[in-house]
Amino acid sequence: MKTEVVAALIVLAVSGCASFDGRGLVPGQSTAKEVEAVMGVPADRIKLADGDTNWYYPRQPTGRMMFVVRMSPEGVMLAKEQVLTERNIARLVRDATTREQAREILGPPWQTARFERLEREVWEYYIYNVEQLDYYLNLQFSYDGILREVIIVKDYTKEPGGKGGKN
Repeated sequence: MKTEVVAALIVLAVSGCASFDGRGLVPGQSTAKEVEAVMGVPADRIKLADGDTNWYYPRQPTGRMMFVVRMSPEGVMLAKEQVLTERNIARLVRDATTREQAREILGPPWQTARFERLEREVWEYYIYNVEQLDYYLNLQFSYDGILREVIIVKDYTKEPGGKGGKN
């Protein structure tokens, strides 16, 4: 009995890890039902101009990833990618990118805050850079919905001596 319980827990743990990034889903073949069975219900869905829909799967704050599954109007997965990348952050243009465009590129933020005196709305994401170091990404939007600042700050809590780090 004890062995069966341990085996069941291992299977659950492994299957949970396997579904984290949608492993096993096949572009052009996997259906919407299969995507939801593997990755769960998306946190957000955005219908794109071409008729496809992006499904967003945040794995934040500890995962520091945002998976986007692109679904066809027929309910077939077309692509799957992790979008919190330096390449996608570079697509954001100060004084031009809208809130809607930023959300389509990066997905829903981990958390938001409003600063009334500054007339800013700030979106926060946790990201890795190319060296897999931990960073915070803050997007600051003016109240007219235009991106005004992109700020990337290293997460020093992960450093030796930092809060939560090793001394």
